[in-house]
Amino acid sequence: MKAVNYSELRQNLKENLGIVAENEEFLVVHRPKGKSVVMMSLKEFNAMQETIHLIKSKANRQRLEKAIENINAKTNLHKHNLEK
Repeated sequence: MKAVNYSELRQNLKENLGIVAENEEFLVVHRPKGKSVVMMSLKEFNAMQETIHLIKSKANRQRLEKAIENINAKTNLHKHNLEK
């Protein structure tokens, strides 16, 4: 994860946006008299939002955890179980 100050961000805006958008890296921007911020690509943001949505419900979170356990144990991987 790269970190820059506000002036560096402005001076090299195109390069920094490329790092964020093309390399899908986070960029920490330290502001002179404010709180630091993190820049991320829209793709990464959408992935985080989807993950939050999927684990928000306790039932769905438990189902996902069970599926991960099954994959790690290589059990219950029959096609009809995956379609349920």
